[in-house]
Formats: sequence, C-alpha cells, structure tokens
Amino acid sequence: MQPSLMGQRRSPTPFASQAKRIDHHLFQPISYSRSVSFTPSLTLRIQQWRAALNILSDISYSSARRRSLVIVKSHMAATDEKPVSEDRMLVYVPPHSLIKHWVSVLRNEQTPCPIFRSAMAELGRLLIYEASRDWLPTVTGEIQSPLAVASVEFIDPREPVAIVPILRAGLALAEHASSILPATKTYHLGISRDEETLQPSVYLNKLPDKFLEGSRVFVVDPMLATGGTIVAAVNLLKERGVDNKQIKVISAVAAPPALQKLSENFPGLHVYTGIIDPTVNDKGFIIPGLGDAGDRSFGT
Repeated sequence: MQPSLMGQRRSPTPFASQAKRIDHHLFQPISYSRSVSFTPSLTLRIQQWRAALNILSDISYSSARRRSLVIVKSHMAATDEKPVSEDRMLVYVPPHSLIKHWVSVLRNEQTPCPIFRSAMAELGRLLIYEASRDWLPTVTGEIQSPLAVASVEFIDPREPVAIVPILRAGLALAEHASSILPATKTYHLGISRDEETLQPSVYLNKLPDKFLEGSRVFVVDPMLATGGTIVAAVNLLKERGVDNKQIKVISAVAAPPALQKLSENFPGLHVYTGIIDPTVNDKGFIIPGLGDAGDRSFGT
C-alpha cells in the first residue's frame, strides 16, 4: 500500500531555541591531566587557543547594530536559559567522538591522499547530519506495515534542499551529502583565492538565477580561514533570494577571522565545523589546520 500523506506539514523546531551557550572557558581543546607536563610550545598553543576563544566571545563592531556569535556544543534543550537571539550567528562544534577522529586523521601529515579524501567525506557526512537536525520540514500520515497500520513521518520532498560545494575541496566534504538528505540538488561554485592578495575570484558559477522560495541551502567549504571565499559565496546566495537563516555553512576547520567576517555580514547564519583553530598565517592558511584541503584530497 502506498503511503497516505495527509498533508500535515510540520515546521522544524527553531534551532536557536534549543541551543545551549558554552562559555569560552569551558570550550577547551586539550584535556588536562596531573601526569602531563606541558612543554613550552604546548603551553603557547594553549595560550593561543584561549586568546582565540576570547576573540570569539568578545567580538565588537563599529556598526550601529551590534552583532555577535555564539559557540554551541550541544543540541539538548535548556529550559532555564533564554533562546539565542536571532541576530547572532551560531557556530556549532559537534562534540562527537567520530568527528574528532576524522579531524585527527585529516590533520596528520602522513595521511595518504585516498584516506584523506575518504576522511573528509566521512566528516562531511557527520556534519551535514548534525546540521540537518530539526531543520528539514516533514509530512505525516499513515502507512501499512507487514503487521498493522503505522503513523509515519517523511521528509517533505516538496521543500527544496540545495548543496553548494565550493570547488574543489568542497567536493570531498560534500561527497556523501546525498546519502544523508533524501532529496537534494547540487550546484557547483568555483572560487579561487589570489595567493598574494588573498582576495576571492569566482571562476565557475552553476547557481540558479533564483532559488525557490523556502529553499534550504548547505554551503560546503572545508577551510574557513580568512573568510573571503565563504563571504563571497553567501553573498551570491543572498543575491538569488536566500535568507541568512536558510543557509548553513559546513566546514572541516574554521578560524576566528572567517567567523568574524561571517558574523559581521550575516546575522542569524549557522556554521557547523569540526573544530575551531586559533590563528591564520600570513599566507592565509589555518594554523595548525590540515594543509591545503584541495591538494591533499585530489593529490594535485
């Protein structure tokens, strides 16, 4: 028997209302132990992390309207806390052991190209799964199981979901998106960065002239370093009718400069990343990061 969908559409629960704020002093990348003796370099790394997290929690802007971001560690609802303001950009770092595992594989300079690309794809699968939680509208109805009639709930195929990987490294991170999301369209976007000026340049744009009303868009960019590329990508989406709150950014590693630019320009945006690193060097690479994600994914 075919599913009987009664057209009862459920709007996803507002994500921000379920978010828990995480104080920056609780978000530590290193587990301390009495048996551990920190070297000077490791002590410096810890200080860099703390400095970076202080930047994220104390961002101020010269614009008349103050905007900020919140780092979130859990989806669990907090009944004793106020909902996160819609004017704040939300940065979500999933505390999942598998995400930490794949980030660690990607960091290792000894990881060969095929394993690196596979690890990037697995990390993308997990991040997209987390990002789609409570975000996709559903329809309810009844269906005949082998034993009885059952109430069911399906993702509404009438609501468009788009994947926008930023070439070329975004292809690896978005490789398993179709295995997570039941119905999607993929629009490729190629943006290169000038090695001297670090300014972005669009060389391929397969975005539609206009996205359908209500479209939900995942923008997939593994490395959020200086922020130039991801800001250019989100601006292209907004020019085509997509609201900030209808966009979710998926990245493997993010750094404060990119997060600050996104927060300044796109209040209400949601960013999902495997980890936040503290700094970006003068060549625009995240430190410690994982190197050039495109080169390591494709071996060229």
